[in-house]
Parts: sequence; structure tokens; C-alpha cells
Amino acid sequence: MDKHRIVCAGEVMIEMAAIPGQPGHFIQGVGGDTFNTAIYLARAGLRVDYLTKLGDDEFSDTIIEQLEHEGIGSQLITRLPNRTPGLYAIENDANGERRFAYWRDNSPARELFDTPIQLPVVNAFYFSGITLAVTRSGHANLVDLLAGLVDAGCKVIFDPNYRPQLWHSDYQARDLTDSVLAYCDTVLTTLADDTGMWGISTPEQCRDFYADYNVRETIIKAPDLTAHAYIDGGHQHRQAQKLTAVDTTGAGDAFNAGYLAARMANASVEAALEAGQALAAQVVLHPGAVLARDADAIV
Repeated sequence: MDKHRIVCAGEVMIEMAAIPGQPGHFIQGVGGDTFNTAIYLARAGLRVDYLTKLGDDEFSDTIIEQLEHEGIGSQLITRLPNRTPGLYAIENDANGERRFAYWRDNSPARELFDTPIQLPVVNAFYFSGITLAVTRSGHANLVDLLAGLVDAGCKVIFDPNYRPQLWHSDYQARDLTDSVLAYCDTVLTTLADDTGMWGISTPEQCRDFYADYNVRETIIKAPDLTAHAYIDGGHQHRQAQKLTAVDTTGAGDAFNAGYLAARMANASVEAALEAGQALAAQVVLHPGAVLARDADAIV
């Protein structure tokens, strides 16, 4: 098939992931929600570019090297002098659930949309609620970018990925999210995120909420491990198998990539849901946000 060209936008950071069973020991990596998705999309054969801002330090060099190693274009990345990317540490409880600590207040990515952005012709643009939160000083430029992309026939794909600690208030989060939803063709969300931001409690309420914004394709991950797809008035769903997780970091990002890659390869909705769940299942069995290429994975 012809390669789709997709731009993923957001913040990528240095990751310190705790080694299970070895207290005080960490593995250094690179991670960030849209970055994680970009990697799996590229591994699936899509043409992917990453849009962010980095510093001019060795950690930023590491991020660029990781992108290029994965075959992801880095030409849309701006590097700022005397700056360093954000950093986060992950520790996990006995069930693999995550505990994060962040050092990102001066991340260059916070200035990503402080000046207008011009993109080449692309098929899809992928961003998240974390992108929205950390770049909010340039929000007007982001909205202008989305409007221009839609006018050019680009599909806008959004993961709300609600993180309350990144916002000054719930009102601010709802206001800025509301301002971008009308441009979105596809939303990949979790019921927990929409409950936290909008007070939505069922997949059906979630479907109706996004339908009011004319979102064509709404994918909802529910707490019972069922993924629901509401597309053009239809509904399909699939329940994933419960696993004993090592680390749940990046599972949602992997699901999004598996689903989107399958859909862009003209797979059925059912097959795309299965692909997303299968990739997420592989991710939770390994520490860190991104599977190593030599891991026992399907990519």
C-alpha cells in the first residue's frame, strides 16, 4: 500500500524506568505519549514525522537518534539553545500500575506553538490532551494549524489523555479541549479520562458527547478492558484478555497505534480493535513506555 504520511505532535522526554525487583535501579529510555504512538506507527510501515521542540544538549541528541533509528522524520523539530528536554521517572506497584515523577517545567516543548507552524502536506495529524496542556501558551496558533489542516483535507486524530496535574483548573482543560474537538475526525479516548474531565460515565454517553462535535470515529477504552468503536452510526466492541502487567506505561499509546495502523491499512474495525489490544498487551508485559525492538512483540 502507499504509505500514509502522519505527523505526531507533542512532548518527548527522557525516561527513567524502575527495574522490577531491583529497588533504586532504573533503565534510561525515551518516552512521551505521542512519541510512543509515533514509534509503533513507524514500525507498522507508516511514514511518520515528529513535531516538537528540544534543546541542544546530549539528551536531546539521544532523542533525535532514537527517532532516526525508528525511521521517524525529525526535520520538523526545532532545537533551542541552552535548553534540555523534560525528564520523568516511573515506578510500578505489584499490579504494574504506574507512579510518575516529572521534571518538565522548562521543557522546550512547552513553546511548540508559541509561533505559527507550517506543515508539509500530510494525511493525518495526531496529538493529545498532554500536547494541548503543555503547549497552551501557543493555543491560538495550534487552533489555526488545525483549521488549516482540515481545510487541506488532513485527518485530525486526538487522544484526550486527560492529566489534571498539567492544568491550572478543570475549567481550563475543558475550555481548551472544547476548542479543538470540532476539528477532529477521530478521537481515541478512555472512559476514565472522559469521566474525569466531562463527568461522562458510560460508553454511550461518550459516543453522544463526541457526536455533538461531529467526530466521525470515536474509540473508547472502558475499565472492563472492552474497546468500543462508534463509526458513522455503527457500533463494534471487543474485550481484551486480562493480563498480569509488569508496567502499564504506554499501553494506551500502543493501542492507539495498533488501531490506527490497521485502519490505515484498510483493515476492518474489528481487526483494528484486535490489533490495538494485541499491541497494548505486549507493552504491559515489559518495563518502560516503548518496547525494545528485540522484545517478544508483534511489531
